[in-house]
Amino acid sequence: MKPLIAISGRIGASGQVSRSSVAFAARPYLDSVMRAGGEPVVLAPQAHDQRTAVALLRRFDGLVLMGGSDVDPALYGQERHDKTYGVNHELDEIEIAMAQAAVELELPTLAICRGMQVATVAFGGTLHQHLGDFPDMIDHSPIGFPAPPDGVIHDIQVEPGCRLAKAVGLDSFAGASYHHQAVDGLGEGFNVVGQSSDGIIEAIEHEAGWFIGVQWHPEDTSAVDPIQQRLYDAFVTEAHG
Repeated sequence: MKPLIAISGRIGASGQVSRSSVAFAARPYLDSVMRAGGEPVVLAPQAHDQRTAVALLRRFDGLVLMGGSDVDPALYGQERHDKTYGVNHELDEIEIAMAQAAVELELPTLAICRGMQVATVAFGGTLHQHLGDFPDMIDHSPIGFPAPPDGVIHDIQVEPGCRLAKAVGLDSFAGASYHHQAVDGLGEGFNVVGQSSDGIIEAIEHEAGWFIGVQWHPEDTSAVDPIQQRLYDAFVTEAHG
């Protein structure tokens, strides 16, 4: 049996695809999981606390927390920056509960971009709300973010011997980046395992189980870049047990 991989979904507006709103996950995530041998299952957003999230996630072999819009700064004790966008407090609470449940269950989890930020906030960490406020930053997003569809490519350095390094088989590689926020203060139980050349945190791991958060988007290039696909391969292998 293929391992069942839960993907925390989104609600999209009605349009040409459907006359009603739809629950969805972006195709690159689905494709990356399927290439790795997993069976992706899109979870329609619905209210959860940690208890109900645990009950739900017990049915699955792994969890993907996708990228997306910004986490509500009120959840980590900050006023909203004027560049913070797309805040959806209901979705934040759902995915915070899922991140906490995944750690409790030691469920293999891959948290991408916003997903890594959600996981950080779920365990008491904080975020930089806008990297454009800091000098000497490399480009972490394209001009006109968040409108352009494609990210920017930059190098990432990874701690030798960490789970991420073992997954991709390298300590340094390039990844597709599409974000204007980043982890500042770590959530409890997490360690930094990857950074970009300007010192921005690019990857974290939890001390319990196989829980990796990455700030870039491996699924954006995984179809053509075997390094990025190897992260999904390792994740699904871990989920398979």
